[in-house]
Amino acid sequence: MPEARMPGKQGGLWAPLYRLEDIFCVISLVLLALLPAAEAAARLFFHTGVPASSGLMIHLLLLAGMAAGMIATRNNEHLSIALVQHFSGDAVKNRMRVFTNLLSAFVVTVIAWSAVSFIKIGLQGRIIGFISDRVFALIIPSGYAVIAVRFARRTGLGGWKRVFPILALVLGTVASFPVIAKFIWGFDPPDLVFEICDRFYLLAYYLRTPLVVILIASALAGTPLFVVMGGLALLLLEASGGEMDSAASDIYSALTSTNIIAIPLFTLVGFFLSESKAGERLVHTFRSLFSWLPGGMIIATVIICAFFTSFTGASGVTILALGGILYSILSEHVKYPEKFSIGLLTSVGSIGLLFPPSLPIILVGAATQTNIFHLFLGGIFPGLILVAAVTIFGIVASVRIKIPVETFDIRTALSALKGSFLEILLPFLLITGYFTGTLSLVEIGAAGLLYIFIVEVLIHRDIKFKSVPAVFLKAIPIIGGVLSILALSKALSYYIVDTQAPANIAKWMQGAIQSKYVFLLLLNLVLLVVGCLMDIFSAILIVLPLIAPLSQAYGIDPVHLGIIFITNLEVGFLTPPVGLNLFLASYRFKKSFVDICRYVFPFLFIQLAVVLLVTYLPSLSTWLAGFFQEFAALRP
Repeated sequence: MPEARMPGKQGGLWAPLYRLEDIFCVISLVLLALLPAAEAAARLFFHTGVPASSGLMIHLLLLAGMAAGMIATRNNEHLSIALVQHFSGDAVKNRMRVFTNLLSAFVVTVIAWSAVSFIKIGLQGRIIGFISDRVFALIIPSGYAVIAVRFARRTGLGGWKRVFPILALVLGTVASFPVIAKFIWGFDPPDLVFEICDRFYLLAYYLRTPLVVILIASALAGTPLFVVMGGLALLLLEASGGEMDSAASDIYSALTSTNIIAIPLFTLVGFFLSESKAGERLVHTFRSLFSWLPGGMIIATVIICAFFTSFTGASGVTILALGGILYSILSEHVKYPEKFSIGLLTSVGSIGLLFPPSLPIILVGAATQTNIFHLFLGGIFPGLILVAAVTIFGIVASVRIKIPVETFDIRTALSALKGSFLEILLPFLLITGYFTGTLSLVEIGAAGLLYIFIVEVLIHRDIKFKSVPAVFLKAIPIIGGVLSILALSKALSYYIVDTQAPANIAKWMQGAIQSKYVFLLLLNLVLLVVGCLMDIFSAILIVLPLIAPLSQAYGIDPVHLGIIFITNLEVGFLTPPVGLNLFLASYRFKKSFVDICRYVFPFLFIQLAVVLLVTYLPSLSTWLAGFFQEFAALRP
């Protein structure tokens, strides 16, 4: 979770630069949406395409991703664990903040120098449109250089202590000597340079254990997770005698991956929904459609939250955007007990993560190289079961506490449905376009963004045209945080896979744990803890690649594993002592953390039961994907 912003960093002499940075990032994202939309239109209507569209799209993603990472650093909104925020005492927090920023400045400086070497040696100079890929790739070293300086400045040290952030940048440059030497002399440096490089490798080898411990401990202290993963990748590569600039190669590869383009596009769709009055319209519509039934408002609440979360991919947006209006209706108008209303809203804040076009499912596919189409299919039945379980519990509770039903008014229902029809139509259009194969995942993301822009800005006019850049700027830190972790997690994964560590762990696990079901139970417990400590994007990109080889050793289907993973993380958001939804609900509803935990407990119990059902009945996740595969094989 991101830390709070530090004051005084957004204006002054740097304001024009920040403004240009924002404009550059917004324009890159706009072009990233327009290009696949143009490609789809050209293919569908003119049976042709946009020249060099594929290369341009992935390199626009690179530009947007790096710019978003710079902005996330500027706003102090990179994803982190930050257990230090729960400590008492400002002095401890301040020391930890200084330490984590100094460490981040050091590590990111090494990443920047590694990227310089990669551009000279690792890229072929392929022409994208009329521009060399090396020109696009310059954003990597320059972007990380800016990020390193910003981390150094964020220490806030003054007077003689300013030497420490400067020293962090200098030491990062010194530690980069092997890649700087490679940039200058290539693969045949002078003997003296070669000997110095060899000493760096030996130093990294002998210090690797304490430095790994320091990096992992720093993650708990609040160091951004992308910095921790980058530091581990660079350290372990150098300690094993590898080339540190291979980490930059993985960054470039991750940020020029076609499917990843969908991540910023769907993130923007979610923010356009949350910043408009779409939530109010949907609440009004589903209330008018279901409130005549026992527990009808519960049905409406669960459906609305599932809808929002499937697009935002993050439960926090749903709770913060819809929590107020839904709480007002449930508690003040329909007269549900306060503890029931808060417990329900906290628990359903992440209930739509299994439904397309869920960003976590896209990330699971990218992290494990699993077919995203099959993962979308795999999430439908478990998602429906989870929705049904919470809804049934809500209906039973409504009957027991004798919540009165409202009179159904067909005119009110039709009027409300007319008002929210365009938002309700959105998922059906996207799902139809994707599952029929008419549009690719990236084109679906672009079409969804253009559609919701037209609906909320031009038709409903909830968002003024001049306010559109502000919506982009609210989404950019999330985009930057996720893509930063994605880029560095690939670099770390490369080293881990190259050492065959997952395969060796899998062999050991099979010897220690014979039963597949015992392994699944342990997996559930581990993922609940992970869901407490990490946001869902970080958990998928960091933990899932380590678990995937283990599950493969026990014969667990990759689609089943992905659904288990996401379902567990959903419940982890509600698990004390540090479940993210618990803190967000405490903030949103102004209740103590202990009270929120008590309110959520019945819903947590229900969702844990669904987790076990999904875990031990793999056909719930795999049957639909298998059916579609068989159906596709029978088609001529």
